[in-house]
Amino acid sequence: MHPQLILRFIGILIFFLGVSMAGPLLVSLLYGEGSTWALLYSMLITSGIGFLCFITTKKDKETHLSHRDGVAIVTFGWLAAGLVGAIPYLLSGSIPNFTHAYFESISGFTTTGASILTDVERLPKGILLWRSQSQWFGGMGIIVLSIAILPFLGVGGMQVYKAEIPSPVVDKLKPRISETAKTLWKLYLLITVVQIILLFGGGMPLFEAVCHGFCTMPTGGFSPKNASIAHYNSPYFDGVIIVFMLLAGINFSLHYKLIRGDLTIFGKDPECRVFFVLVALFIIVVTFNIHGTVYDSFAKAFRYAAFQVTSIITTTGFVTADYDLWPPLSRNLLLLCMFLGAMAGSTGGGMKIMRIILLAKHCYYEVFRIIHPHAITSVKLGRRPIPAEVLSSIWGFFLLFLGLFIVAALIMASLGLDMISAFGSVAASIGNIGPGLGLVGPTKNYVSIPFIGKWVLIFCMILGRLEIYTVIVLLTPEYWRK
Repeated sequence: MHPQLILRFIGILIFFLGVSMAGPLLVSLLYGEGSTWALLYSMLITSGIGFLCFITTKKDKETHLSHRDGVAIVTFGWLAAGLVGAIPYLLSGSIPNFTHAYFESISGFTTTGASILTDVERLPKGILLWRSQSQWFGGMGIIVLSIAILPFLGVGGMQVYKAEIPSPVVDKLKPRISETAKTLWKLYLLITVVQIILLFGGGMPLFEAVCHGFCTMPTGGFSPKNASIAHYNSPYFDGVIIVFMLLAGINFSLHYKLIRGDLTIFGKDPECRVFFVLVALFIIVVTFNIHGTVYDSFAKAFRYAAFQVTSIITTTGFVTADYDLWPPLSRNLLLLCMFLGAMAGSTGGGMKIMRIILLAKHCYYEVFRIIHPHAITSVKLGRRPIPAEVLSSIWGFFLLFLGLFIVAALIMASLGLDMISAFGSVAASIGNIGPGLGLVGPTKNYVSIPFIGKWVLIFCMILGRLEIYTVIVLLTPEYWRK
């Protein structure tokens, strides 16, 4: 492991985040708010620390990143981003408590969308934009962004990219990793801009359209309104956001292939087909379950079911209805959606549909082998055989995910939370969803969670965003041995 190289890379990340505060600072100036000085000081402090880290490690001639370095850069980089993101909240007085400020910041960068704020609308516009912007950066990954725009570092990027996007299969769209990262970010920016235009064109104020655009593509769910998307009570806004939540939940390599001319790629990809079938199935079941019990109109039942199912399975966390009041079947299906998550290679969280497919296929494969012991076959995704080490990694991920979920939920229960709130808060945090069930339901927030519980959930948010392995590896003694 190369500590100076790791510190240099994290310094670049911190410097970039400091410079990026120029946008919220400009908005604060335009609106003549009191947060202007807080944002300016935050920008100077953050970029200064980042620049200092870079300068003091510049003499180190080492340029080769090992896999250990990649894991350390991603995990420590995310922790550092959380600290940086908390500074504007603290200096502006928007969130004077450090634990609360760090919780809100980590929730932003991990695109979880869990909040301790009881009145979001009282925040200055500059702070609101920073809050949304943190999710936008976190969605595709600050680390990947750094690889894309900082090739002058001269270090190998694949180790960082693998740690940042630990999907079962890492898609390289271009021969060079920096080109892959640039391509991903261009797609990400393009789709975000299109959504902002559609929201603004439909009558949403520009500032709010930008904030919601910044929080939809990363499947983050922060909103500048206390009631989230329910504030607008607009079928048009609901429809636009549903479409873009689905786009955000699709593997970005498929978007790339689509714009390259493969118009049938969504239908050809097996994971994408399963994803859309599950979304459609859940929407149909929830619609019929809440029609007549919650909503008299079938059209309303379908509208709210479609939005909430899409929001939860893509792990976005926007809200148009209090689904905590829905029948048990609908609530349980939404809880299942929290675990499933979106597609691998998307900005969504959860276990990912690809892993679920491969786990199911592997179970079937074992049953088939018992019936036909002499048959030669293998687990495939589409026509592509899946290596045994990938399946082993997926089973390991599955067991770690469930084990950590159970332990965290029991800790939350020991702090006094009822089981629904304990399970709901952990599922929403480790799945990077935001609103959960019970005390942290869609119309509530996380401010009432005990102090220790907030730090448990912070850990869960980071685990979920970095998909377990990247963080757990750092906690093993073997990692630190030479």
